[in-house]
Amino acid sequence: MGLTVNVRAPAATDKQFFGHPAGLFVLFFTEMWERFSFYGMRVLLVLYMTDHLIVKAREGQYVFGFGGLQSALEGVFGPLAIQPMASQIYGLYTGLVYFTPFFGGILADRILGQRKTVFVGGILMAIGHFLMAIESLFLLALLFLILGNGCFKPNISTQVGGLYPAGDPRRDSAYTIFYMGVNLGALFSPLVCGTLGQKLGWHYGFAAAGVGMVIGLIIYYWGQKYLGVDEFKTRHANAAARAADHKPLTKKEWTAIGGLVALCTLNIVFWAVYEQQGNTLQLFADRNVDWHLFGWEMPSTWFQMFNPLFIFLFGPLLIALWKSQGTKQMSSVAKMSVGCILLGLSFLILMWLSKDMGEATRITFMWLIPSTMIYTLGELYLSPIGLSLVTKVAPARLVSMLMGMWFLSSFFGNYLSGYIGTYYEVMSKNSFFTLLMALGVGAGLAIFALQKPLKKAIGHGL
Repeated sequence: MGLTVNVRAPAATDKQFFGHPAGLFVLFFTEMWERFSFYGMRVLLVLYMTDHLIVKAREGQYVFGFGGLQSALEGVFGPLAIQPMASQIYGLYTGLVYFTPFFGGILADRILGQRKTVFVGGILMAIGHFLMAIESLFLLALLFLILGNGCFKPNISTQVGGLYPAGDPRRDSAYTIFYMGVNLGALFSPLVCGTLGQKLGWHYGFAAAGVGMVIGLIIYYWGQKYLGVDEFKTRHANAAARAADHKPLTKKEWTAIGGLVALCTLNIVFWAVYEQQGNTLQLFADRNVDWHLFGWEMPSTWFQMFNPLFIFLFGPLLIALWKSQGTKQMSSVAKMSVGCILLGLSFLILMWLSKDMGEATRITFMWLIPSTMIYTLGELYLSPIGLSLVTKVAPARLVSMLMGMWFLSSFFGNYLSGYIGTYYEVMSKNSFFTLLMALGVGAGLAIFALQKPLKKAIGHGL
């Protein structure tokens, strides 16, 4: 089968906008609204649990499944105060959100195809967001979101690669444009869902996230004609392709998969540190940051708006930089190494600020801007590059499953972020931020050290 994916000539319905197929922008806006819903809920999640839900549940208010979950976690980790308990649930949720795409990829590759699986995922997530407005069904709502994301996430991402013929040099730029759609949704979700949740009531914010998911599904349904033929249908309509699906993987294909597994493993630490922005960094922003601007106090959830804003500022600049460098630009693995190191270095500012910080000390929100700017650059050097790499080197018959495997590294990273977050109130803030810095830089140096063997294993496309 070779090591390229989604080999096809552009479909007759392919219109071009800004040098890319129209289908890219259908996927862009679909993902934008899905991420609006996801981050709109996430921006409120830890604050909702620490300030309201867990407090009420421990006072005797019924929340389906909470008692069993609390007993299970405390059976492993011992008694958990409210913040560590919230951090554990946050880590489990955000981790499982990236665990299920592996199985959603298999479902698409073998049974439903990418299109139908995306619809199933979107409907499940919409149900989950609306269930968040019912307090007693909080954990059931998280389950719907986890299952829905597993169907949606890998199959929307792989369709970007399917818009381009094999070897098309626009593919990396396409994934960076698509990634900007992710962050456009993340940019507006704190403004809408965060403000509604903190100013009017938690459930207004969660309901707004559900509306965003429904809008995304409508756009995806409307834009079907611009997406070409589903890879699943193409393979199953072709007798040779069906036969190839059942052939053993070649040595070259196994080598490519092995290289992707190695990168996924190294990717875990990046996400464990990066995802603190929705966990401990949101708590830090809420409790230790002054959000007054000209006498007006902004909601602390607006902190999570900085990251997607910088994605929009720096994304086009990096696209232009890499385009100007052509074949002289650094390899994909080297970019990922730089991404991890930048993530770690972003915590130097918080380390310095928190050196003599007391519990009641508040710093101006302006200090969070340079820190966020640096780890955003790190994200741009790692995340979209990884997505593009999977579609380049994965065998075509396994592309959705292997995209799911890429997200599986985020599962371990996100759960690890929740575990690390349990030390936030145990360690001094300076020590905690030093730990995050060391993890990020250490992971980057490890990726850099393995650059040559990984490049040899994966081959072209790096």
